[in-house]
Amino acid sequence: MNPAIAAIQMNSSDRLPDNLETAGQLLREAARQGAWLAVLPENFAFMGARERDKLAHAEAPGEGPIHGFLSAISRELGLWVVAGTIPQAVPQDPNRVLAASPVYAANGSLSTRYDKIHLFDVEVPGGESYRESNSIRPGEPDTVVAQTAGGGVGLSVCYDLRFPELYRRLAADGAEILCVPSAFTAKTGEAHWETLLRARAIENQCVVVASNQWGEHAGGRRTWGHSMIVGPWGEVLACQAEGAGVVLARPDRAAQAKLRQDFPVLSHRRLA
Repeated sequence: MNPAIAAIQMNSSDRLPDNLETAGQLLREAARQGAWLAVLPENFAFMGARERDKLAHAEAPGEGPIHGFLSAISRELGLWVVAGTIPQAVPQDPNRVLAASPVYAANGSLSTRYDKIHLFDVEVPGGESYRESNSIRPGEPDTVVAQTAGGGVGLSVCYDLRFPELYRRLAADGAEILCVPSAFTAKTGEAHWETLLRARAIENQCVVVASNQWGEHAGGRRTWGHSMIVGPWGEVLACQAEGAGVVLARPDRAAQAKLRQDFPVLSHRRLA
């Protein structure tokens, strides 16, 4: 049987201890079902009524209650955890944080970290307005691939999904799995979420693990849910439309390697 991977869907609130408790329960369920890798959604530990509310929960790398929780739970469960995003303090910019996506190895150690580079500064049709750059500092424009026994795990976050060049770089850097922890809005999710996820999987012949927030949050923001795992041929292997839960699939790594050999689209590129 192929090893399982999991996307965790949450309805995170502005109560950090409650969110950590829920995340722990869902990660334990993922491990119970045999997952070796689990991906938490963007802002899993805290979603405030205002974007700037997250500044009160900013942590230094590897320190604080959120990092402590992640280290302990990954070690307890022997589980690789892609920790959605957490607010990381920027000493030289106290009015903004990095939207950091740390990866914890199965022994509880901090393996690597990606900082979200594309910020959601948009006017959504229907009147919603977002300005992430008011409270988030963009990360350096670079790719991060975590090296695991289950293959290279490429990191991205939410709005990154609309920038295919990032995922092509991740695939070129050895990613077999692409992680997309998100808080995709209900409006944009209904229109584009599945289409974009399947496109990123197909064009890069990668497994895509997309963990999303779901439902209504503090301040009235609504997110789309539909967390899913997509195979490298673009097939949806598992999906949960609504509610908090664990989305589990067992991708066939050998079949993925054969697909890349028989249908070598990645080696046929003519433009860098």
